[in-house]
Amino acid sequence: VDLQGPKIRCGKVKGDNIQLKGGEKYFLTTEPYLGDENKLQILYKGFVKDMEPGVKVLLDDGKIELEVVRKEPDEIECEIINGGIIRSNKGVNLPETTLSLDSFTPRDHNDLVFSLNHDIDWVSISFVRSAKDIEKVREVIEDYGSNIRVVAKIEKHEAIKNIDSIIGTSHGVMVARGDLGAEIPIEDVPKYQKMIINRCNLQGKPVIIATQMLESMVKNPRPTRAEANDVANAVYDGASAVMLSAETAIGKYPVESVRIMSRIINSTESIIDYKAKMMEKLKIGYKSVTDSIALASCEIAKNLDAAAIITSTQSGHTAREISKNHPSTPVVAVSPVQRVVNQLKLSWGVYPILSKRSKSIDEMIDNAVKLALENKFISKGDIVVITAGVLVDRPGTTNMLKVHIV
Repeated sequence: VDLQGPKIRCGKVKGDNIQLKGGEKYFLTTEPYLGDENKLQILYKGFVKDMEPGVKVLLDDGKIELEVVRKEPDEIECEIINGGIIRSNKGVNLPETTLSLDSFTPRDHNDLVFSLNHDIDWVSISFVRSAKDIEKVREVIEDYGSNIRVVAKIEKHEAIKNIDSIIGTSHGVMVARGDLGAEIPIEDVPKYQKMIINRCNLQGKPVIIATQMLESMVKNPRPTRAEANDVANAVYDGASAVMLSAETAIGKYPVESVRIMSRIINSTESIIDYKAKMMEKLKIGYKSVTDSIALASCEIAKNLDAAAIITSTQSGHTAREISKNHPSTPVVAVSPVQRVVNQLKLSWGVYPILSKRSKSIDEMIDNAVKLALENKFISKGDIVVITAGVLVDRPGTTNMLKVHIV
């Protein structure tokens, strides 16, 4: 579920289409008003209070730029810096303003409670500004006794300043480049995307790159070369997932978009130097038993050219720790918990399978190998590396590593 967050929009405009011309005065109000060439309603009651002379107001994802000249009790006067056509209900970005609006709104709370009652696996939080925004959501989840996982959407300029604590508090991150590109200078988006991917990789958190990846395929059957490079670079940098938006939501070629993106991903992954990535992890070193076993399993699998790393996991933690090392070997994660299986699908290189519960370590290994065979991840005679916990069905007890011939 994607919570809407405090997305600010403009109101309706006459004829759903008005032209704003650069250099002219323009007024923004929080009072009810059908937008025209002179004035536009902003659907956020605290808008005027939060504004100061000299700050920018961006309309329609930054296509139109205004600058605040002065403010009155219920409206502000702006100068149109870059004009354009504005339509009803378009987004409003305030890249130089810290809003008094809470990132976790009452509507978000109600939507989250509804979602918790309908057995979701992941929830994404929009317009996150600090780790406190994530903590509020996690408190609600914990109060309900749930273990759903939280994705922080990075689309505010404040989030960049607090990125390490946001990554640490969330279970995953989405670089939502649409709003982020309107909040920060466009030339800074690539460097922050790479920085966020790198820091998520270091903390072992899934990271999703989203928005305008194959944007031209909304109307065309093939992407541009630049778009293909954009997808490939995200994969090469270590993204866990790349996401299509308008391409599949309103585009003319939704199926073709998915197919082409998949081909770009597969082609890029075939040339990645996974050994070099693992050597970087070895330099960091790990202190916990699970982390050490996870890294060792990757190194052994690489050295023995194993067909798979098989892990039996109750909570998904061991599979995520293995995934953090980006092994070239497929990670087959076997779990008796359906939600864990669903959640692990977002972890890099992990192929989760639902299993029955086991009564002993030997039964657990046999079941895991059998499922990997049935799902054609391995074949008879293959070498596999197995990790598990001797205390069966107890989360956080991974303490075994075994090399096994199928």
